[in-house]
Amino acid sequence: MFPRDFAWGAATSAYQIEGGWQADGKGPSIWDTFVQQKGRVFEEQNGNVACNSYQLWEKDLECIQQLGLTHYRLSVSWARLLPDGTTQHVNQKGVAYYNKVINDLLACNVSPMVTLYHWDLPQALQDQGGWKSESIVSLFDSYAQFCFQTFGDRVKLWITINEPQVCAKCGYEDGIHAPGLKEPGTAAYLVGHNMLRAHAKAWHSYDSLYRAEQRGAVSLAINSDWFEPLRPGCNEDVAATERDLAFTLGWFAWPVFVTGDYPQIMRSAIDSQSQKLGYSGSSRLPSFSKDEPAIFGTADFFALNYYTSRKVKAGEGCGQMLCLNSDRDAEEVLDPSWPICGVSWLAVVPHGLRKLLKYIKDTFNNPAVYITENGFSQVGPRQIDDVQRCEFYSDTIMEVGKAIEEDGVNVRGYFAWSLLDNFEWADGFSVRFGLFHVDFSDAKLSRTIYRSGLEYAKMIMKYKGRHDVK
Repeated sequence: MFPRDFAWGAATSAYQIEGGWQADGKGPSIWDTFVQQKGRVFEEQNGNVACNSYQLWEKDLECIQQLGLTHYRLSVSWARLLPDGTTQHVNQKGVAYYNKVINDLLACNVSPMVTLYHWDLPQALQDQGGWKSESIVSLFDSYAQFCFQTFGDRVKLWITINEPQVCAKCGYEDGIHAPGLKEPGTAAYLVGHNMLRAHAKAWHSYDSLYRAEQRGAVSLAINSDWFEPLRPGCNEDVAATERDLAFTLGWFAWPVFVTGDYPQIMRSAIDSQSQKLGYSGSSRLPSFSKDEPAIFGTADFFALNYYTSRKVKAGEGCGQMLCLNSDRDAEEVLDPSWPICGVSWLAVVPHGLRKLLKYIKDTFNNPAVYITENGFSQVGPRQIDDVQRCEFYSDTIMEVGKAIEEDGVNVRGYFAWSLLDNFEWADGFSVRFGLFHVDFSDAKLSRTIYRSGLEYAKMIMKYKGRHDVK
């Protein structure tokens, strides 16, 4: 039995579906720039058109209605609303687009969950230092306040930043996501630090200026796998598992939900590696200033993106370079019993989600939890009759139900990733997560529901219907 007001949703992000990259006054984002560089994306693909949701929003709305969703998670494009990243130049056509989306959703009794930042920083701000710059904190706060003022009378669920850990590591350490920087061991920690500061400042602005009237809730979406020691009786594997959790979930959840600071295990590991390799500067993991708005308590719910699980064993000793992987000193292993869906990293482990939810309840003071992303990928030929993905959603929702009923986790909603097949970042269109197939070879970009979409719709109707009867 799911709560009567349980949020049944699906999620998307602006750059991955909207297209219209130069339409109606939109400014360029770092992803618009990144995809123009050779070798960055599968087969040099890009999101210039993507699903063309900027022009085909009504088609998306039909998909949302066909599924019977109660909630829809979308992101707004910072560069579409504020082309140079600042409130000095507002693009009214961008405002009109998102007003229409939000109003249409509400007219169909679908509640929007809006993400302010899903990786598409205005290029104008990147040119000024982007997330590495001190100024980004106040710039993000101004953007957030603009969105609260413009849309907050109708939006009651806000996500400030999506997956800051992935954004920091892939964009600034590994260089495989925009802006494509490779500055191992330093930039990702600085970027993550500024993202936490920006999130906190925006939360405090909402809390003091908008909450009383708008009565909404604000959080940030934290991604994490579930980690277990490969050898539960091995102290080294247990310690490596704790470090892995600290460097993923703990990096952003610990400051917000526990202490207002990073996990001590994370800071100790980073500083120890710095000392071993003769790094002479101050800690590579920055410290929060007491003069700034507090980080602790700046989330009204726990937003979790979960995809897979890992077994963990101790690393083979810290490497000889400063980087996140050597700081973490843990090796992740796939259990051979776990099936793989589509991409090699994505093992199907629904029970891992239940375990992670229980861990969140026990570690972070039993917060309200929204599962803001969870999905199953396909590669290769189109499979509309996607039986394995049907089983995945059935098994996963069963595990969420167990977490609620048997473990007492306060889960408030579940958002499938994704509503549509879309531009999957560096994988381009080669990886498909949609509940609806999008034919990217068709000029009309036709949408066709997968069998898994039909099954998800049946599950929503089933669980909602139980309460209607009750």
